[in-house]
Amino acid sequence: MLIDVSDPSDPRLNDFVGLRDARLRQAEGRFIAEGLKIIERAFAAGCRPRALLLQPRWLDGLDELLRAWPEVPVYVGTEAMIEQVSGFHVHRGALGSFDRPGEAAWEGLLSGRRLVVCEGIVDHANTGAIARLAAGLGWDGLLVSAGGADPLYRRAIKSSMGATLSLPWRRMQSDGDLTLLKQAGFRLVASTLAPRATDLRDYRPSDRVALLLGTEGFGLSDEWLAAADDQVTIPMAAGVDSLNVATAAAILAYALR
Repeated sequence: MLIDVSDPSDPRLNDFVGLRDARLRQAEGRFIAEGLKIIERAFAAGCRPRALLLQPRWLDGLDELLRAWPEVPVYVGTEAMIEQVSGFHVHRGALGSFDRPGEAAWEGLLSGRRLVVCEGIVDHANTGAIARLAAGLGWDGLLVSAGGADPLYRRAIKSSMGATLSLPWRRMQSDGDLTLLKQAGFRLVASTLAPRATDLRDYRPSDRVALLLGTEGFGLSDEWLAAADDQVTIPMAAGVDSLNVATAAAILAYALR
């Protein structure tokens, strides 16, 4: 259903207003896909579309999808108008609003062999990058702590190239959820710079691994380090005290997969 729009205050565009507010999108039970490729991956992941806001040049590329969803409103406007609505420069002038899918069930996550578990990582780009590498390296899912970034926020989806729409993930209710992993047979492996940690090159992972990742500034909390079965560290040259958490995650996930 193609609809030309020119007024940024058109109430029909409300799904696309205030896109910088992550909590608003989550509270309203929807998420925003930014860019043609991410929109296509949202459809491919089985997410239900609510509306699209596009520049005219993207209509041909989405023709097949739009014909499959004839009831979905497709608002067509200029790049300048779309940026006025969203409040920021939109990547290539394509936005999609979708119903927010449910989180993965514990049963499914605990039946896997490799999980990434993030404590206090609040940067959406890092969370998205970690989801992307977890999916790319064959890990079975992602857990984020109660205060962590939303994997379905626009920037997280974009940096994951849509991986957060297909990789099973769940938000933890409390630190006590680590016990569920242990009871399911996972060995908790903490990434840390602590001197007593085992050099990654010397570590041999068990059959089932939950990789614990902390923030760049402070790392994992004392509580999570105490809960871990093993502690590993990435050997680095002198004078470099840490890596970006997504970079460290990539090295660890590759070595432990």
